[in-house]
Parts: sequence; structure tokens; C-alpha cells
Amino acid sequence: MKVLITGMSGLIGKALRSELESDYELRALNRSAIDGVDCVQADISDLDAIRSAFEGIDQVVHMAAIAHGGPQWDQLLQFNVIGTYNVFEAARQAGVKRVIYASSGATISGYERNEPYKSLSDGRPEEAGKWDMVTHESPVHPSGIYGCTKVWSEALARHYADTAGMSMIGLRIGVVNAEDRPQQPRHHPIWCSQRDVARMVRHCIEAPDDLNYDIFFVVSNNKHSYRDMSHANDVLGFEPMDSSDPVK
Repeated sequence: MKVLITGMSGLIGKALRSELESDYELRALNRSAIDGVDCVQADISDLDAIRSAFEGIDQVVHMAAIAHGGPQWDQLLQFNVIGTYNVFEAARQAGVKRVIYASSGATISGYERNEPYKSLSDGRPEEAGKWDMVTHESPVHPSGIYGCTKVWSEALARHYADTAGMSMIGLRIGVVNAEDRPQQPRHHPIWCSQRDVARMVRHCIEAPDDLNYDIFFVVSNNKHSYRDMSHANDVLGFEPMDSSDPVK
């Protein structure tokens, strides 16, 4: 199987390469060159420039986006809105069967403004009492314009699944960081190890062909998580291996 990964030079992209390169023929779509892998250097905001990257590809894993550093609207528009459209459209034109794309927990992290999720986010789980899990069927509650762009990506993916017959799988990824451990109280309920996110993508690649459209949360097995992982287990058989909780 030939798999195209956008944003392979990023943190998650590197983890995906390590997880997948022994089993799949990988190609990168990246603004900078990547040693040791077939790489098309182009900007996802330029549809004509990226088309060649999709030729002969079976599945696309779309991770390229603006996510950090307080991005301004013009950056979010260029990469998260226009860039995501371009990736989906280039995949459609090339006859790609499946696109697995990075949505974000920011599509629902606005729940953290209110209890009991605020207590969990603030590192006070003992004050949260009992809480309902936020699922893929819960109403979106985006945090910031960034979160809104990820809601857009989910709606756009639904459009392509409905009209182009493509399998579109959205991953609401939690906090993945270079340290590969939580760095602040808010991280503990929503942290995801690099290994777990890479394994989740593998499960999506290997999912049955008739999985037309779905959205999954991607966090590790965190004691005080409020993001539902049972759906990923039910549909994909995925179980996270790591946890934000202290090792005893």
C-alpha cells in the first residue's frame, strides 16, 4: 500500500514515519526536504503544486497544519482551511480511497470553560465529581478560531465522504508534545503519547474499506480523561498503551 503523509517533518509526522515505514511505501508532502523518503516539496495552500504528490497513492494521512504559536487568521485560512480543502480535493482527483486527517480536541475543548470539565482541566479532578464523557456525537464546542478551522475540516470531510465515495476519518488528537509526557495540569486528562497517536493512525489505515466517515478521539489511557475512547475501540479495536498518570 502506498501512503502519503503531509507534514512528515512535524512531531506527529516523524512518529508516523517510524511506525509505518517498515510496512507501507511512504511518500511525504512537505515544504522542506526529508532524507530517505520520496518527498514532494510543496505548500498545501497551492493546489496545482501538490497534485503530483497524490499520484498512485492509496491512502493519505493529512497532518500538515498551523497549530501552535497563537496563529493569526491569515495563517489559519491559508493552511487549515484552504490547505485542507486542497488536500481533500487533490486526493479526490487522484482517486485516493481514504483520507485520515488531523482534526483536534480543540473542536470540543470549549467544554473546559464549564464544570465539571473546568476542574479536570485545572488539575483539580477531586472537585469534578462525576462527569459525562464527551463523545464523537456530542455537540461541537470549539476553542478559538483554530478549533473552528478543525470543525470546518470535519464538515468538509463529510461532504467528500457523501459526494465522492471516499473514506474520510477524522482524528481529534489530544496534546502530543516533544517531551512525550504531560507538562502542565491541563495536559493530564487530554495527553496522548507519540506512540499512541501513531498506532491509532495504523488502525485507521487498516480499517475495513466500508468505513465511510467517522470521527475518533485520540488520547492515551488517562485516569481523568473526559474524551471518549470507547468508540475507537468499538470500531477500530484500538486500545491506548500509554497513560498520563504517574508510573508506580
